[in-house]
Amino acid sequence: MKVHEYQAKELLAEFGVPIPRGGVARSVAEAKKIAAGLTGRLVVKAQVHAGGRGKAGGIQLVSSPDEAEQVARRMLGTRLVTHQTSPQGVPVNSVLVAEAVDIERELYLGIVIDTVAGLPVVIASEAGGMDIEEIARTSPEKILKAYIDPGVGVRPYQARRLAYGLNLDKTQMKTASDIISNLYKLFQAKDCSLAEINPLAVATDGRLLAVDAKLNFDDNASYCQPEVTALRDTEQEDPLEVEAKERGIENYVKLDGDIGCIVNGAGLAMAVLDLLKQEGGNAANFLDIGTLNNPDRVVEAFAILTSDPAVKAVLVNIFGGMARVDVIAEGIVAASKQMEIKVPVVVRLAGTNVEEGERILNESGLDLIRAYSFQEAAHKAVEAAKKSS
Repeated sequence: MKVHEYQAKELLAEFGVPIPRGGVARSVAEAKKIAAGLTGRLVVKAQVHAGGRGKAGGIQLVSSPDEAEQVARRMLGTRLVTHQTSPQGVPVNSVLVAEAVDIERELYLGIVIDTVAGLPVVIASEAGGMDIEEIARTSPEKILKAYIDPGVGVRPYQARRLAYGLNLDKTQMKTASDIISNLYKLFQAKDCSLAEINPLAVATDGRLLAVDAKLNFDDNASYCQPEVTALRDTEQEDPLEVEAKERGIENYVKLDGDIGCIVNGAGLAMAVLDLLKQEGGNAANFLDIGTLNNPDRVVEAFAILTSDPAVKAVLVNIFGGMARVDVIAEGIVAASKQMEIKVPVVVRLAGTNVEEGERILNESGLDLIRAYSFQEAAHKAVEAAKKSS
């Protein structure tokens, strides 16, 4: 789950990370009022779940409350298109009005989970203000890392080593070490999957400030993080992904292809995406219905796929282990009775109770395209999508 920049900064401040003064506005009047309470140059930033705001006009410097009001009027109620959004962009329903920081240097600080090491890793670089992936590619020597034992947290020597590697003044070392330690405390306490400050600014007056921040949270921990879950902004998410969650389908991701996929198991679902691409097609989604033996889950999955106008064919690829094939078959039949499925459906079933599943489909009278191997299923789905288009 993602949150807006202003929400991320509020959490950072709660954990002792210094941020510029400012506030969030959802109306033009609010923007002017916040600006009036600040001094000096100001910045108005569109609050959207996407990067690249500056180049897209979503970040504007202003010098007065009146200018802040004018910029907020231009931003609020529009849709911002960046290199990370769809061509339709994302809605701008709020703006952050904050003091503009006179920056001497831009640093990078972030924490992610290293899945190979199985540990959180703090990443720091004196080359802030740009994508960390680009830094790693062009200047790997500028990337500093420290792996953290979750049972201990950031040790003082680790924070000092990272701060020293950022080439800070002695007077700034203690502040930088505290920021690193406090960012990890936030990362751990709120079950983050990513905590990033970019840039961590060294201001001309010597202050260290989180000028921009990004926090992502582990969806699997949402049940124990109600305060974080309450920050979710569904208007920034794909409508079909929101609907899928409301229908109890947690593992659905909208993609840009035209073949809707219903698969059990994340690994198999990813393999389906790869094989469709190999056969010359593209998946319209990632959808893992899991191992819950309930035909209603299949019905809900069909409801999501049939509401996506991009879907030209559906591929049901089931390998039953704990999931029973006959239950999946019952779900396919039930879906066809409850809704109009206008696109061809390719079905490949294997595994537990496959004989009963085959009987159910054979006796249903449904006009299905059957496949009996993984490769055959992918090939037929691609061909069906082409004909349907």
